Amino acid sequence: MGQLIAGPFAGQLLGQFGAEVIKVEPPNVGDPLRVWRELDVDGTSPWFRSIGRNKKSVAIDLRKPEGRQLVKQLAIKSDVLLENFKPGTLERWSLGPTDLHPHNPSLIFTRVSGYGQTGPWAPRPGYASVCEAESGFRYINGFPAENGGLAGPPVRPNMSLGDSVAGLHAAFGTVLALLGRQRRPRDGKTGITVDVSIVESMLNLMEGIIPEYDRKGKTRGPSGSSVTGIVPTNAYPCLSSTTSTPTYIVIGANGDTIYNRLMNAISRPDLTGPLFQQNHHRVAQQQEIEKAISDWTRQHTVEEVEEVMRGAGVPVGQVACVKDIMDCEQTKARGAVRDVWVPNGENEGWNVKMQGTFPVLSGVDSQPRWSGPDLGLGMTSADVDELRDRGIVG
Repeated sequence: MGQLIAGPFAGQLLGQFGAEVIKVEPPNVGDPLRVWRELDVDGTSPWFRSIGRNKKSVAIDLRKPEGRQLVKQLAIKSDVLLENFKPGTLERWSLGPTDLHPHNPSLIFTRVSGYGQTGPWAPRPGYASVCEAESGFRYINGFPAENGGLAGPPVRPNMSLGDSVAGLHAAFGTVLALLGRQRRPRDGKTGITVDVSIVESMLNLMEGIIPEYDRKGKTRGPSGSSVTGIVPTNAYPCLSSTTSTPTYIVIGANGDTIYNRLMNAISRPDLTGPLFQQNHHRVAQQQEIEKAISDWTRQHTVEEVEEVMRGAGVPVGQVACVKDIMDCEQTKARGAVRDVWVPNGENEGWNVKMQGTFPVLSGVDSQPRWSGPDLGLGMTSADVDELRDRGIVG
């Protein structure tokens, strides 16, 4: 019962590994994501074809009592109800845990919201962009001012990271709940609620920020393209083979022995030895180290830097765009991008490329079974026809 990204991404992950996922959408228009960003020849977003993979579509008007009753009947026969409405919405529709557990005691509710189902902020609408800011994530992304805070607005990844991270937590929590249900005594009361907050999902990624603040009073701020307290790992400018604008390459040499190999590879053995031996030594010398690496990379193309670094056993990678990823030999060898058929009529259609199924499990076919479906039930029984005539389902 989720729309847009967080709930649907969780459903995508579960559906990729065999769950039967029935997506409930409003009649006529469906999930708004169907028409987000680029549209294909049929007017549907290729993104929806990806995030809706392996799902069945049911168009039901939840504003009408008959529509809510139909969802109730579906939930009674289901293992999991996954939703990302604002807290309290299902309860107003009489579809919350207290309404459905008497009919299906083992039903698992996976609920994704901005701030969780409890607390003073629970009633607020929660969008990923806002929740990323309130989790502290946006504060550490950008370039630092002299006082250690942000110099200008925070930099946002060009994607809805908070939604996808919350979707991962929702899928993980759902699997844990299903495993727990199998292990609990069969007393008829095995259904639980998986309460996923976008803010808390992002907070879960924030490494040592809270304990560092608690024990040392340190407030981690933005660090540009590097990472605070880890040296060297950064994006370094290179000569461009086609324009005067520098391109960038990422080098990660924060391992002690890897660092020594890097310095020798760029002819700077003077920056090795006891004063640079371990990470905390290098943090104290960060400016000098970063300048030495940048001065060297600026004299070489990305390809030349890659060749030298790989020869020295130093982790290195180009900053790739989507075309680079599609053409990458590793992507092709792993089947990380898959062609999935989009039917358009009985014998026509086209393939759309999308990410494969991750993680890869041995013995599990990683090919998506079908693309995100067109809106509607695809059923012909008389009772559904009647509901469709009344506008309750599409």
